Amino acid sequence: MSRDRLILLAPGFIDPKHAGETFVCPHGLPIEGLLAADPERAAGLDVERVGFARPRPAVIAALDVDHQGLPVLILGDAKPAPADAKVLGNTHFVTDSRRILDLLAERHGFPRVH
Repeated sequence: MSRDRLILLAPGFIDPKHAGETFVCPHGLPIEGLLAADPERAAGLDVERVGFARPRPAVIAALDVDHQGLPVLILGDAKPAPADAKVLGNTHFVTDSRRILDLLAERHGFPRVH
């Protein structure tokens, strides 16, 4: 049985277009906050942080070269995938950060965003 896998941009990344500055992903930051607020629940899914530069080998291996946008929640088979999940072959995934937050609440018991 596979677990849900969450892939995020590692905080503090550098964008070559903005020399000398470091960044966080505005879409991943709320998810990072939720994970940090409840490490016990976060341990119930596989979380991976990857660099900003493309190609992103971990994302390509999980999905494909055309789906490297982050964050992404790749749904394991412990619970049914929601009807709105995207599908590649047998892999179900969600890329909308608000929907990821909802699914972390539904599938893993995190508090909901108000």
